[in-house]
Amino acid sequence: MLIGIPKEVKNNESRVGITPLGVELLVQNGLDVMVEKNAGTAAGFEDSAYIEAGAKMEPSAEKV
Repeated sequence: MLIGIPKEVKNNESRVGITPLGVELLVQNGLDVMVEKNAGTAAGFEDSAYIEAGAKMEPSAEKV
């Protein structure tokens, strides 16, 4: 199963749909996870943390 996590589009919103730890747990359970580039930046999660957790980064919500 593929799960896509887009970046929040509302003004002044800093939440993200999943943390890197959540991605890691999904990947450990056999799921594929795509995260939009910079989706977690406002919440303090860098793209590198998502990559290390096993997510594939995509440049846009359309790709996710």
